[in-house]
Amino acid sequence: MSGAIYGFLRILFLAIGKMCFRYRVVGAVPKSGGFIVAANHASYLDIPFLGCGLGRRAWYLGRSDLFSIPGGKAICQWLGWIPLRTGRLDRDAFGKAVSLIKEGKIVVIFPEGSRSQDGRLQVPKPGIGVIVAQTGCPVVPAYLKGTYEVLPMGTMWPRFRPVTVLYGEPLTFSRNGEHGEGKQFYQEVSRTVMERIASLGAVESSVQQSSAGIRNAE
Repeated sequence: MSGAIYGFLRILFLAIGKMCFRYRVVGAVPKSGGFIVAANHASYLDIPFLGCGLGRRAWYLGRSDLFSIPGGKAICQWLGWIPLRTGRLDRDAFGKAVSLIKEGKIVVIFPEGSRSQDGRLQVPKPGIGVIVAQTGCPVVPAYLKGTYEVLPMGTMWPRFRPVTVLYGEPLTFSRNGEHGEGKQFYQEVSRTVMERIASLGAVESSVQQSSAGIRNAE
C-alpha cells in the first residue's frame, strides 16, 4: 500500500515539476541492485525532485527533527523516511539503511547533513562512508540545480525557477587494506563523493553558460 502511495506522489510531483519548474533529469541510476544516491542539499524540495528522477522507490535518511506535526513522522516513515539522530552515530538508522541496501533497495543520503544556507556545497559528514564500509555498495552522485532558487531556507512559498537533477556514474570504493573500515576510509568516501557532486554542478553550469553564449551570438 505504501508503495502505491509513493508511486502516486512521485507522479504528482513529476507533473508539478514539469509544469511549474521546467523539471528535467540528466543521467540515470541503475535499474536494479542496492546502492546509495548521494546528493547536495539546499531545499526541502530536494527529496521529492530527486525521487522523481530515480524511476524506482527509494528510502531517505533524514534528520529526526524534520517533522513536528503530530502523526507526520509515522506517515513519513511509512513512505520511506529513515529518521537520523544527529550529533552521534545513530546505529539504528544506519543499520536500517544497511539492511535495505543489502535487500537491493536504494537509500538516499545527503552527505552535508543539513540544508545549505546559501546554496553552496558544505563540508560532508563521514556517515556515508560507514554505510559503504558495511555494504560495499556503489554510490551514485547527484546534483540538484535550482531547488535553492525555488525554495531557499527561511522561505515558505516556492518561486518559479527551473530545476534540474543530474545523476553521475556510480562510484565504487575498495575496502581492502588496514584502513578499509576506519575513519580514514569514511572520510575518503565522503570527500570523493562530494567532489563528484561538485563536478556535476560545474559541468551543468558550463553547459548553461555555453548555451547562453550561443543564443546571444544568434
